[in-house]
Amino acid sequence: MNTKRFTILHNNDMHGDFLAETGQVNDELIGGLSLLSGYINQVRRTEKNVIYAIAGDMVQGSIIDTEYKGISTIEIMNYLSPDVVTLGNHELDYGLPHLLFLEKLANFPIINSNMYITKYNKRLMSPYLIKEIDEFSILFIGIITETVMDSLRRDGHIGTFISLEDAARETGRICDAYKNADIDLTILLTHIGFDSDKELAAMLKPEWGVDMILGGHSHTLLEQPAVVNDILIAQAAVGTNQVGRFDILVDDETNSIIEWKWQLVPITSSTVEPDLELQKFIDDFNREVDAKYSTLICRFARQLTHPQRETETALGNLVSDIFAENSDCDVAFIGSGSIRTKMLGPVVTLRDMKQAFPYDEGYLKYTITGEQLQSIFSYIMRKDNRNGEGECYQVNSGVKAIYDDIFQRLVSLQVGGQEVDKDRLYVIGLTDYHAANCEKNIGLSMEALNAHGPMKVGATSMQTVLEEYLRGHQNLNREVEGRLVYQ
Repeated sequence: MNTKRFTILHNNDMHGDFLAETGQVNDELIGGLSLLSGYINQVRRTEKNVIYAIAGDMVQGSIIDTEYKGISTIEIMNYLSPDVVTLGNHELDYGLPHLLFLEKLANFPIINSNMYITKYNKRLMSPYLIKEIDEFSILFIGIITETVMDSLRRDGHIGTFISLEDAARETGRICDAYKNADIDLTILLTHIGFDSDKELAAMLKPEWGVDMILGGHSHTLLEQPAVVNDILIAQAAVGTNQVGRFDILVDDETNSIIEWKWQLVPITSSTVEPDLELQKFIDDFNREVDAKYSTLICRFARQLTHPQRETETALGNLVSDIFAENSDCDVAFIGSGSIRTKMLGPVVTLRDMKQAFPYDEGYLKYTITGEQLQSIFSYIMRKDNRNGEGECYQVNSGVKAIYDDIFQRLVSLQVGGQEVDKDRLYVIGLTDYHAANCEKNIGLSMEALNAHGPMKVGATSMQTVLEEYLRGHQNLNREVEGRLVYQ
């Protein structure tokens, strides 16, 4: 029996998490790319066969990334030198042409098998990578989340197989075409969320020989991998505070994993030596950004938090209140995922604001009936939308929605202290992104959104609205007050 040992390190949803943070024990530093690089370098020195993979969303989430539109992230990732990367939905945030530019800057392979140029039925990127390590061949296949279609909704030239069934078939196509007898290990790099990974694994034919799924998108923190259809499924939470590590033994005769151990390794200064060369490189970017964005714009009465997307938060309440006032909406919907930090304040610099709310898009107003408004809340508050993969929202003061999880229905919806009248017209606010993908995100078609009057532009730059409002209002405060209630 010919066997080989491999160490597979994996991250996902790093979101430009470049800098370490101070922990609660002896000023220990936690996370950051310098410490992460130090750990990866250490493993590469001490283990023979090492693979480092990233399952999407390298970009978006820090002011350094936003300022350089991902170029800084790719340059820094070149230092980390991953063996293979797949696309996440946020790699599309700066637009398709810019993504193709970033791909050219990368010194590492970026794979994706199910984004197509629709007219020619031709894949946009390399669908797979076969990596030869110590006379063993490992096949990697990249699968993107269906939300890539949201970012490209207005680009009719690009399409993707968006369902899990389509993703399974696409996996089978590549395995049938490229998984010959010399392939010893097959790994899917996905960005579809942990629950979807498990569903996908159940659909894959054993003959295709998929051994492992390294995923992302849902930011799932695991104690141990799931095993579905004899396929190992793992994810490494979010950011750079940790890295997933598989130590496996692969049998060349059966092309299978016969032993494995997985752990989520914490990245801290007490256990890892930083990569000082990479830290110097990051510091260069950081100094330029600090010089531009370190100006103080306001002070809150206290720190406002946004601990999770699925529930009402104090910071989410403030942001939605600002846009309700600015755009004169009855209901201002702010995507919870567009708020990228878990806390802000009490001192708020321009850098803090842009890092907390990095998306600079338009804010649009639509007139809808009360019945349609009730259907929106029924749709966005449903339990299966609060699974880490759905699109959840924050709403403004004066809105109170009560949802019954047991009976799965909207119990009550008030606007301005009054129960919503299904025949009355109400004005709602949505971002460009959520409006362009309204059927998926709020359960209404574009035709329904425009049925009672034309769309109006509330703002062309949401960041400008936020900055101007915060500069003009000091000692702001918000509490979680029961705007969204789940029974």
